[in-house]
Amino acid sequence: MTQQIHEPVTAGGQIRQNRIQKLADLADKGVNPYPYSFDKNIDAADLQKKYADLPAGEETQDFYSVAGRVMAIRNTGMFIDLMDASGKIQVFSHKENLSEDQMKILKLLDIGDIVGFYGSVRRTPRGELSVKSTKLKLLSKSLLPLPEKFHGLTDVETRYRQRYVDMIINEDVRKTFRTRSQIIQKIREYLTNQGFMEVETPMLQPQAGGANARPFITHHNTLDMDMYLRIAPELYLKRLMVGGVSEKIFEINRSFRNEGIDTRHNPEFTMMELYQAYVDYNEMMVLTENLVSTIAQEVLGTMKIQYGENVLDLTPPWDRKTMLGSVKDATGIDFNTIYTVEDAKNKAKSVGVNADDCDNWGQVVERVFEEKIEPSLIQPVHILDYPRDISPLAKVHRDNDRLTERFETRVNGWEIANAFSELTDPIDQRMRFEAQMQAKANGDEEAMPIDEDYICALEHGVPPMGGLGIGIDRLIMLLTNSPSIRDVIAFPTLKKRDKAG
Repeated sequence: MTQQIHEPVTAGGQIRQNRIQKLADLADKGVNPYPYSFDKNIDAADLQKKYADLPAGEETQDFYSVAGRVMAIRNTGMFIDLMDASGKIQVFSHKENLSEDQMKILKLLDIGDIVGFYGSVRRTPRGELSVKSTKLKLLSKSLLPLPEKFHGLTDVETRYRQRYVDMIINEDVRKTFRTRSQIIQKIREYLTNQGFMEVETPMLQPQAGGANARPFITHHNTLDMDMYLRIAPELYLKRLMVGGVSEKIFEINRSFRNEGIDTRHNPEFTMMELYQAYVDYNEMMVLTENLVSTIAQEVLGTMKIQYGENVLDLTPPWDRKTMLGSVKDATGIDFNTIYTVEDAKNKAKSVGVNADDCDNWGQVVERVFEEKIEPSLIQPVHILDYPRDISPLAKVHRDNDRLTERFETRVNGWEIANAFSELTDPIDQRMRFEAQMQAKANGDEEAMPIDEDYICALEHGVPPMGGLGIGIDRLIMLLTNSPSIRDVIAFPTLKKRDKAG
């Protein structure tokens, strides 16, 4: 019985209809175009490596089963380029080696089909390593054609909306996501080797916290309560430090922030966050440098990487500058001698920075830094000692109580890491939260609420500690020379497409 085909809205026109007819022809021949399995026993890359020295025109008596996607068909199927996850191998199919029934199936193959072949290894007189097939099995009939020149699409978002096609066509895209996997694996290996224990914290939380950001809100029906997708794992990781599960912990986590989308921001993103007892932000700087440079060396084979027009040298140690010092050097303004928010705003305006919407001194300093200094920070640098006003979870600086012991690491003008000497005083923490609540009452939608249970945890006592967060997606952008965060997230968040379009 021929399977009934229901035409979807996005049908591929006449080509699709032709392929549906081939499905019917295959059914008439008793061929299942979507079988359950295939005994593949070697990858294309392994074949290429194993027989790299096989001379042109020579044939072996070594037989293998290969499988992959048909990327090219020449001479009515006599030569097929077969691509699997490792690479490409040519398949030679001839009526002298295939049965009549197999030849009929061969004639029904299309570019995009997934097929398994069994045969011996040979190198053609022209030097192409090939599998001389004696048997084939259709593993998945493709109904939609692959684009001929995928990079030529005028709608670039199609690459992100149909990432599976992007990956099929573009080896560079597949390579990026393999590199992503390697980077995350190496982060785990490095931290584990340094004695860190990997832990997990909730993604669904009764209240958002750990960062200044607008959360996504959902509702738990059984408990009849609103809940929040995690914006950061920080407060739960610190609870684990209170509990003493380990003196070194880390989590590679998915976080969610209900914010804008651009080349460096996606509402759903991956970050690594860690905490280490009995150290401060100075040790976190060293850890950041060693972690990133080691990953670059092990994954890319170098600590000097190309990003756009710049060569970035990740070799430790990295430069260190204070926020106030870098602002003074660039603008001549010494914000350490300015005490009111109005005076700070006027000074900002004198160098062309509009800070009228800032609520406090620290926000003005940060605004001037972001506009006047941040874009110029191409080589890796730690920016130290952020204002207390904008750092509610960091310890007060031991030499200046208007600042905190916090640094952010900038590479190519981007923040890739954020770290503190962590605030462990529950009384100070409550005052910081109360200041955040006042900011929220004044209209700051990203300000943090008071987390009473977290304060309760701190009141049980927690050792002094350093904490570090690294944006995994941005780090991968740098290490893969990718211009947009969408290039390193397999399925980025996209605006819903108008059906009429």
